[in-house]
Amino acid sequence: TGYYGDGLNAIIVFAACFLPDSSRTDYNYVMENLFLYVISTLELMVAEDYMIVYLNGATPRRRMPGLGWMKKCYQMIDRRLRKNLKSFIIVHPSWFIRTILAVTRPFISSKFSSKIQYVYTLAELQEMIPMEYVHIPDSIVKYDEEKYIKRRMRTSCLSDDPEMASVEQE
Repeated sequence: TGYYGDGLNAIIVFAACFLPDSSRTDYNYVMENLFLYVISTLELMVAEDYMIVYLNGATPRRRMPGLGWMKKCYQMIDRRLRKNLKSFIIVHPSWFIRTILAVTRPFISSKFSSKIQYVYTLAELQEMIPMEYVHIPDSIVKYDEEKYIKRRMRTSCLSDDPEMASVEQE
C-alpha cells in the first residue's frame, strides 16, 4: 500500500502470487475471509480516490482467483468504493486474465471497464504511479527482469537472422 497525489490518495497493491493454492481443502473459506479483510481494509483506508495495482506476474494458475470469486468481490464492494476507484492496473496480465476480462466486459459497468489498464512491465508502471510509496515483492521484480531478458533475446535473435533482417528492411 502507498499513496499518490497531493491528497495522499491510496494505492492498494495486491500480489496474486501470495494467494492460497486452490487445492487447499479450506480454499473457499480462506478466500472468503481474505475478501472480507480486503474490503474492511479498503473501507478504513479509502476516504478519497484510490487505485488498485494487481500484480499478476509470477502467479501460477492454481493461485489465481476464480471468476466466481472475482464477480462476488465486485458485487459486494459498496458503491462509494466503486465510485472512488480511479484505476485498476493489472501488471503482467496473463492470457487467462485478459480473456476473462474480455468475456465478462459486457456484464460489468462500462465505467468500471474503463478503469482497467494493462501494464506489461514495472518500468511502464513506474511511468504511471510514484513507485517510492509502493512495495513490489522480490518475486515480481525477478519475474519482470526475466521477461525483459527473454524479450531482449527474442528481438536480438530476430535481428541476427538474415531472413528477418531482409524482412525488416522492406
